[in-house]
Amino acid sequence: MKKYNFSAGPSILPQYTVEKTAENVLDFGGIGLSVMEVSHRSKEFVAVMEEAQQLFKELLDIPDGYSVLFLGGGASMQFAMVPYNLLNKKAAYLNTGTWAKKAIKEAKLFGEVEVLASSEDKNFTYYPKGYTIPEDADYFHITTNNTIYGTEIREDIDSPVPLVADMSSDIFSRPVDVSKYAIIYGGAQKNLGPAGATFVIIKNDILGKVDRAIPTMLNYQTHIDKGSMFNTPPVLPVFASLMTLRWLKENGGVAAMEKRNIRKANILYDEIERNKLFKATVNPEDRSLMNVCFVMNDEYKDLEGDFLKYATDRGVSGIKGHRSVGGFRASIYNAMPESSVQALIYIMQQFENEKTGNH
Repeated sequence: MKKYNFSAGPSILPQYTVEKTAENVLDFGGIGLSVMEVSHRSKEFVAVMEEAQQLFKELLDIPDGYSVLFLGGGASMQFAMVPYNLLNKKAAYLNTGTWAKKAIKEAKLFGEVEVLASSEDKNFTYYPKGYTIPEDADYFHITTNNTIYGTEIREDIDSPVPLVADMSSDIFSRPVDVSKYAIIYGGAQKNLGPAGATFVIIKNDILGKVDRAIPTMLNYQTHIDKGSMFNTPPVLPVFASLMTLRWLKENGGVAAMEKRNIRKANILYDEIERNKLFKATVNPEDRSLMNVCFVMNDEYKDLEGDFLKYATDRGVSGIKGHRSVGGFRASIYNAMPESSVQALIYIMQQFENEKTGNH
């Protein structure tokens, strides 16, 4: 049976990425070795790293003066690396959900943290607005897309202080004005590659301004100086990410992805609004294009388990909502074809027909 992979992460990858990575696991570029066993210092893998960094810059139109790093540790490591490298006295954060809270917790180890706004009062079902960024902050940190709650900000903020963004789950889903950011980071396992690689886009001149000593591995400058090769990088995830970057370029880049993503999200949200059984959890202006969260309408709440089984039996995978929210979450990242979204919509309609007697 065909599977429709709506997992939040690790998540769906382009078939191109899966197939090309599988080929190179068996024989990397015809050299007779697996990409999993080749030296990261070999000319073949150095070429992979350099092309991946170059495609990052090309696809996101990254200006001069920025570096692209591939590191380990996930976005969770970045929660600590950002304040370790940037926080001298005070940092400003937006609290938009679980991952933002984790980032705030880490930053408090290094200095004062001012939480400018929070959407916790409504279980993070909206993106905060109307806050003022303090001009004496060392940086301002946002999480652009909140996978668990299905909220997203799709504009590049004008910040009077260096802007740092966790874009783990919406990188490459839309054009980004990188010049407005000091650091953009994220785990690869949602819109780029398999788990294990972490990307960091960093403005080089943001560094060297804190008073503390920074351990070698946690110092961004270490990795900039060594081209992400200070220690052994996550070779296989970086290779797979390169395949996705090539796929992105061949399919029109981020502008084309944004059009596809808007269309996919709109048809799914439209069905949720139309269907008697379901309702969206997020206001229209804050809804994520990447993670569509919805629940049963109150009078049909007892059908939640039934729908999950109904959808699972028809090939839908990974649609169960996060345990802190409940309901359902359809993650429709770049690699998700519109046909899979249409399949989910059809399943929702069939389930509605069976339960309400509409035919």
